[in-house]
Amino acid sequence: MIDSDTKTLDAVVVGTGMAGMYMLYRLRNKGLNVIAVEAGTGVGGAWYWNRYPGCRCDVPSIEYSYSFSKELEQEWDWTEAMVGQPELEKYLNHVADRFDLRKDIKFSTRVTAASYHEDNGRWAVETDQGDKYDTNYCVMATGCLTIPNYPDIKNADAFKGEVYHTATWPKEEVDFTGKRVAVIGCGSSGVQTIPVIASKAKELIAFQRSPVYTFPAKNAPMKPEFLAQAKKDYPEIREKQRNCASGIAGYSGPKKPKVEGAPKKRKASRKILGLTAEQRQAELEEFGIGAIPNYVDAFFNEEANGIVREMFDQELKRIVKDPQKADALSPKDYPLHCKRPVIDTNYYDVFNEDHVSIVDLRKGGIEELTATGLRTANAEYEFDILVYATGFDAMTGGMTAIDIRGKGGESIKDKWADGPTAYLGLQVCGFPNLFTITGPGSPSILSNVIVSIEYHCEWIDQTISYLRDNNIKAMEAEQSAADEWAIHVNDAAQGTMYVAPTCNSWYLGSNIEGKKRMFMPYLGGVDKYDEKCREVVANGYEGFSLTS
Repeated sequence: MIDSDTKTLDAVVVGTGMAGMYMLYRLRNKGLNVIAVEAGTGVGGAWYWNRYPGCRCDVPSIEYSYSFSKELEQEWDWTEAMVGQPELEKYLNHVADRFDLRKDIKFSTRVTAASYHEDNGRWAVETDQGDKYDTNYCVMATGCLTIPNYPDIKNADAFKGEVYHTATWPKEEVDFTGKRVAVIGCGSSGVQTIPVIASKAKELIAFQRSPVYTFPAKNAPMKPEFLAQAKKDYPEIREKQRNCASGIAGYSGPKKPKVEGAPKKRKASRKILGLTAEQRQAELEEFGIGAIPNYVDAFFNEEANGIVREMFDQELKRIVKDPQKADALSPKDYPLHCKRPVIDTNYYDVFNEDHVSIVDLRKGGIEELTATGLRTANAEYEFDILVYATGFDAMTGGMTAIDIRGKGGESIKDKWADGPTAYLGLQVCGFPNLFTITGPGSPSILSNVIVSIEYHCEWIDQTISYLRDNNIKAMEAEQSAADEWAIHVNDAAQGTMYVAPTCNSWYLGSNIEGKKRMFMPYLGGVDKYDEKCREVVANGYEGFSLTS
C-alpha cells in the first residue's frame, strides 16, 4: 500500500549534471511524469561542485557540448578552446533555462534510499528532505566522479585552519593572499589548481604521493572565425564523434587549400620504436614534452613506454631547474598511460618559483595532522589553509553512497563487493528498471563523456518507450550477460598500460582503501560500444530479462 504522502511518478532521475539534465529532457518530452532530484542548489553536476581555482575542461569546448539541439549549438558562443568551470556552469544553466528544466527538478535534496518492490515492479525512493516517490523507473545519473575521496590520515580533525576539497569547493571566493597553503594531491585537480593558488599565496607546499604525466594544454581564446566555421560544420563533427573510438572528432577547422611549393608542416612521429636515438632527441627538441603522448606504441609496448618515460624525465629536468623538485615530480614507478595523462597550464613552471615547494611522500608519508599543519615521517610543516585535491571514489561511489536495494533486499554495495558488474554499464542484475548512465563497463570517462552520456540517455529513453509500448513490467540484466561483458571489458584492457602490474589508478579502484581491484571503464571505444548496444536491441534485448 502506498503512503498518502508518497508521490507517484513514471520515473525518477537522480542528479542533474549533463546526464541528468538530458535524461530529464528526453523523458519529459515523451510525456512521462518525471522528476529529477539534485543535492546541489543548481544544475551542472561535476561543473557545479568542482569550482576550485583553475578547474577547466580538457576536451575542446565545441566538442564538449550537447548535440541534441541545433538551435542550442548555433546560439552559444564559447570564449576559449577549452573553457573553465565558470563558463561551463553558465552554459549548463543556459540549457536548464532554455528548455525549462528547473520546474521538474527538486534542488537541495539528496536521494538517500531506493528499494525495489517485487510485488508491483516499482521503486520506492526516499530523500533527506522526507520526500517519498513511487516510480516505475529509476535512472541513476550520479556521475563517474561524484563522491570525494578523503585520505585516511591520523588526527584528520586536528588542523585548526581552513580546510577545502577541490570536489566540494565553496561558491564564495577563497582568499589565498598572503597565506601559507598546503595542497595534498597532485592528480588532475591538483595540477590545475596549484599554479592558480600559487599566484596569490605567500607559500605553497604540494604534498604528492604519486606524480602524474602532464603535458601543456595550449589553451587559447576562441577565434571568432573558427567558432563560426565550427557551427557550420557541426553535423560532420557530431557524426565523426559518434563513429570514432574516443568520441572526439579532433576538429581543427576547415581544410586549408594546398599551396604549391609550400613546406609541409612537420608533426611528431606516431611511433617511437622506429626512430634512432638521434631522431628521438631531435623530435624532443623540436616539439618539446607535448610530443610524447603522440607515440602510440608506448600505449601497448613496454620497450616503447620505457623510452618515452626517459624522454619525459629528460624534458622535465630541463623545465624544472631545482633537481630536488624535478626528481620529486618525476613519475618513476609506473608507466605512461597507466593513468589518463593530464594537461596543464604552467604546472611545472610554477615549481621554479621560490615560494612553491613539493614534498615527495614516496620518501616518507603523512603521519598525522596537527593543529597548525601536518607531520610526515621526515619533517613537520605549518600552514594556514589545507586543500585536499585527492579525487573521488570513482565510477561506483555515486551509487554505493545511496542505500539502493534490489530483489530480495540485496544492496548495491554488497552486489558490487567483489567488483562492479553492470551489463553494458546500463543495468545490474537483481535491480530491475534501474538504469545507470555511464556506469562501470561503459566507455564513460575513457571517452568524450558528453558523447557517451547522450548515447546512454537516448538508449534508456528508447528502451523505456519499448517497455511501455509492449506492456513489459520489468527489465533487468541477466547475470550471465553481465559476467560475460565484464570479462570482455577486462580483455579489452589487456596488453595496455592501464592494467600494467605497476599501475595503480582510480580506473582500477586502487585509490580507495578496500575497493576490489578491477578495471571498470570500457576501452573498446565509443564506436564498438555503440555497435554492441545496437546489436543487443536488434536481437530483442539480448542479455536482458523482460517480464510482462
